[in-house]
Amino acid sequence: MAAMTATVYVLNGPNLNLLGLREPHLYGSTTLAEVEQLCRRVTGELGLACEFRQTNHEGVMVDWVQEAREKAAALAINPAGLSFRSIPLLDALKTLEQPIAEVHVTNIHRRDPIYQHSLVSLAATGVICGFGAFGYELAIRALAHRLATQAPAH
Repeated sequence: MAAMTATVYVLNGPNLNLLGLREPHLYGSTTLAEVEQLCRRVTGELGLACEFRQTNHEGVMVDWVQEAREKAAALAINPAGLSFRSIPLLDALKTLEQPIAEVHVTNIHRRDPIYQHSLVSLAATGVICGFGAFGYELAIRALAHRLATQAPAH
């Protein structure tokens, strides 16, 4: 029986479908389609599969996190605006045993106070922010490292 390829879920929250168009002075000119290409290239290099999604709806994001709980080896999430107010997302993330990388294109700690405190960070294994689209690559590589070095489940 062939081993199944481990899958990294890469989930993106509200308004990230406008990446590259919305406030390029903050978020840069890289589009979400280009981010997806980057994520697929990096996961492929690392021998992982990539499940890449974006939603503008909190409930859909919660459903995807619950799906990842069953199907993903690891989760990279850019929750966007859900970072700062979504208790349902935080509660869903807390159910995962898999490593979670929280990604933000901007450095949220240098933004207006409303954007500085992410609830998602309470459930994340680690947080990468401020490196633009490259943060997704950093997150995937960090998750792959965690997967390769964590003790096997008994």
